Amino acid sequence: MLYKHNDNYTVESVTSGHPDKVCDQISDAILDAYLKIDPNSRVAVETFGGHGKLVIGGEVTSKGKVDYVKIAQKFYKEIGYDSKLEISANIVTQSPDIALGVDKGGAGDQGIMYGFATNETPEFLPKGVVLVHKLAKRLEEARKNAEIKWLRPDGKTQVTYAGGKLHTVLVSAQHSLETPTPEGVGVTTTSVGIKKEITEKIIYPLLSAEEKKTVKILVNPTGKFVVGGFESDTGVTGRKIMVDTYGGIIPHGGGCFSGKDATKVDRSGAYMARFVAKNLVANRYGKEVLVSVAYAIGMAEPLMIEAINEKGEDLSGIVKKNFDFRPLAIIEKLGLRKPIFLQTATYGHFGKPNLSWEKIEKMK
Repeated sequence: MLYKHNDNYTVESVTSGHPDKVCDQISDAILDAYLKIDPNSRVAVETFGGHGKLVIGGEVTSKGKVDYVKIAQKFYKEIGYDSKLEISANIVTQSPDIALGVDKGGAGDQGIMYGFATNETPEFLPKGVVLVHKLAKRLEEARKNAEIKWLRPDGKTQVTYAGGKLHTVLVSAQHSLETPTPEGVGVTTTSVGIKKEITEKIIYPLLSAEEKKTVKILVNPTGKFVVGGFESDTGVTGRKIMVDTYGGIIPHGGGCFSGKDATKVDRSGAYMARFVAKNLVANRYGKEVLVSVAYAIGMAEPLMIEAINEKGEDLSGIVKKNFDFRPLAIIEKLGLRKPIFLQTATYGHFGKPNLSWEKIEKMK
């Protein structure tokens, strides 16, 4: 098997209201706003927030202009927060030294990117990664649909597999101090009541009958999670790169995705590597496939392209014959000049069927 500790591993996800994910969403919302006006915009925007303040910084070269403050305030409110933010921004144009290479179709950065796929699930992702995102997304849905009225935006989920079977589900869900009764009288939220409702409405519907019998469930292990979001913690764009990808159970090159346009191969190279890995599995070149690619800043041709399956068979020749990893070719192939990136900022960048890098094609 390719991914480490295949039978024993733990992965996590976070809700849209987690501080780091708030920053990812704001960065990608700014990126999309630029691409909507000017598809050739070059954007590298990062966001830092916490305790009433939000700072937006980075480099942008574009024909368009966007209102950073308005975008940040809009998405902060849409995520579910009503506290006030003091917002500042410091955006400059892209370094001319970097632009020299990007202007010629070269990579906007150097580094290594990885893509992975497995036939273990319909999403072509490890079952733990699929489950942990579903749990986090259900927390948000249950809050927004008022299925659980005491839920608040911040939250984290985690699953542990042992011996290939689901061992533990951990949910940390921000909650109000009180929950309303049908009569409208406030009742203090209890840890027992929270665990019961989270278990019945969030966890159990996503598990098999057998898993329900054996799984260990942990909900808000400290006993209380009232203070959340920027009131309790800071957030930074790109601090949840394992949540965004494969949970840390395969390698990661280290570069984040959010806030970067597709000339930044941290993003486009990783998307292409996933596209190739998924198509190799779908075309039965392996049950699991790991693809890796490396770039030099300013150069179009990758320094390295490697692909192996779970048997250790080298698929690099097949990849080079069928796929073009030059940045401009990736952008054209996957349609990466469109304002499509905000949807990737929560619950993983992979496994969502509407994304171009998740499409399956017949290979020669």
